[in-house]
Amino acid sequence: MTKKAESMPLAPRFIMIGGFLGAGKTTAIARLANHYRSLGKRVVIVTNDQAADLVDTLLLRSHGFDVGEVAGSCFCCDFNGLTQAVESLGEAGRPDVILAEPVGSCTDLVATVIRPLEQIYQQPLQIAPYGVIIKPSHGFKILGEGGGGFSPKAEYIFRKQLEEADFVVLNRIDELSPERVAEIEGMLEREFPGIPVLRTSALTGDGFDELARQLENSVSPARRQMDVDYDTYAEGEAELGWLNAQAECDANQKVSLDQFLVGLIALLQGQLLAHQAEVAHLKAIVMADGIQGVANLISSQSKPVLSLPAGGQAKRFDVVVNARVGIAPERLEAIVRDAFMLVGEEFAVDCRVKTLQSFRPGRPVPTHRLVNDAASE
Repeated sequence: MTKKAESMPLAPRFIMIGGFLGAGKTTAIARLANHYRSLGKRVVIVTNDQAADLVDTLLLRSHGFDVGEVAGSCFCCDFNGLTQAVESLGEAGRPDVILAEPVGSCTDLVATVIRPLEQIYQQPLQIAPYGVIIKPSHGFKILGEGGGGFSPKAEYIFRKQLEEADFVVLNRIDELSPERVAEIEGMLEREFPGIPVLRTSALTGDGFDELARQLENSVSPARRQMDVDYDTYAEGEAELGWLNAQAECDANQKVSLDQFLVGLIALLQGQLLAHQAEVAHLKAIVMADGIQGVANLISSQSKPVLSLPAGGQAKRFDVVVNARVGIAPERLEAIVRDAFMLVGEEFAVDCRVKTLQSFRPGRPVPTHRLVNDAASE
């Protein structure tokens, strides 16, 4: 090997972390980004959503990361949007690591994203093994105990995400007893034999050294093939109501941003429970005077969690809400507007919804789909 060849930099490592809505992908990606940054690597992140105003993008940028967003379609249906976001983030300097977070209701990502990056995209990348995060509550309900709260078609997407994984990341182990961890691992092994399971907590960092090691492994070119019924896939996505909203809030006196956020999420939860609507993902971020706070709800029955305390007060602030719920989008929109009105009355705040998008996702139509090294439309 020549001296020149030895000094050539390695291609950026592309790491995509998938998982169902609310599994903890953003927290995991933020922890991985901090890990690679601590090693002196330049890290960029690409987020993805069916609509603009994504809480995760705002949160990751608040941590000082370079973040690009592919909005309006999933990575698989806007492959060029993904590659353009990667290239745009590289204009400020070549990244060492590219972290990508796909839409939580997407599957078939090996055939529609990873293989096209390997075989069609003209820029060199090191593709990491594809990890899929699972939230224990979803795993227990859908895989073992029944009554997951979602329709069989939405649960079909959950199972397909796990089927195509190179490895599964069992998140939130800090919330489980050793017996429950072993129980869910047994469920995964029975339904998806041969797929490694890593135990982690994105919140505490437990297991993340092993996750980082797993992501350094090479990927076999002979990846498993997966059949996907796109009719069931499309109907499963369409059964979820999606909403992104942004509001401006003003008060005569300073308001605790954390109390406001938790109050808003609690009001939303109460109304959704009254409609027997299963929550897949509900998250809100508040932004004021250079500070941010985030609250979320990981299931219909859990308590609202202040995942990032703002720790401050303000008279004027902006709020962004992202909701993915098993309910008609028009009903979800009415619930969110009512919640802003009620939380405004509770805290003596005037909240004006400035932008709001509510819809059901359309049928996924991948830009590319590569099976057995051949393109399939």
